[in-house]
Amino acid sequence: MKTAFPMLSVLFLLNISCKNSTSEDKPPSKEEKIWNLVWSDEFEVDGLPDSTKWSYDIGDACEKSAGCGWGNNELQYYTDKREKNARVEDGKLIIEVHNEKFGSREYTSARLVSKNKGDWKYGKFVIKAKLPPQKGTWSAIWMLSSENIYKGWPRSGEIDIMENVGFDSDSIVGSAHTMNYNHSIGTHKNGGLDVPDATETFHDYILEWEEEEYRIYVDDQLYFTFKNEHTDYKSWPFDQKFYLILNIAYGGNWGGREGLEPETLPAQMVVDYVRVYQ
Repeated sequence: MKTAFPMLSVLFLLNISCKNSTSEDKPPSKEEKIWNLVWSDEFEVDGLPDSTKWSYDIGDACEKSAGCGWGNNELQYYTDKREKNARVEDGKLIIEVHNEKFGSREYTSARLVSKNKGDWKYGKFVIKAKLPPQKGTWSAIWMLSSENIYKGWPRSGEIDIMENVGFDSDSIVGSAHTMNYNHSIGTHKNGGLDVPDATETFHDYILEWEEEEYRIYVDDQLYFTFKNEHTDYKSWPFDQKFYLILNIAYGGNWGGREGLEPETLPAQMVVDYVRVYQ
């Protein structure tokens, strides 16, 4: 997903079953790097999310140049510091969509961002989460450029660690967006993985991002690799700091493609932890 820009139309390149073991269950081989923890949120204090680690994107994006609905015709209003939409409870972060009038919209949700509180160039990012099954939801764990060195989307890039929609809740998608590779010109790059229990069980959604490539996993299953072609920023803008984003959208070009079921709300994405290694 992205700030006031269109999101990818899904193209599944892979369709394989997910393993249940996690990447942290096995010792590293001699060929594997040793990653050191540099930032984390274990969600240990109930209430609003930790303000030293998270801020909020707010509103319906109607003031943005790409138009309302965050560029994807989404239906939610992202609220600020409202426990109904984003809270820590029993050691978990809960992001929750509600069917309620708020501001200009009929639905509310939250979008947490680590910008200026957690920004990294390269690293391993592990987010353990359980996803909502309700039709109309559009969950995402993703990253945008902190400084937009190459200017706005898609020039400065986007990394989608995990996207999922409720009408296809068994399917996980990981993607790359750049100036040369994005859905608006039909050149997008992504991969898909079947995870039949994604809405019932917590899984690790993992990005390993290095100078030559980045790799996306569910648990220990690699399913998408995006390589540095060593041309220019138009193909590889991933040589600058990025920040994390956690959110649920509702409706929109993908989430609402097969209709909505607002009577099934509220819907939750539950996050057990966020861990960043370098």
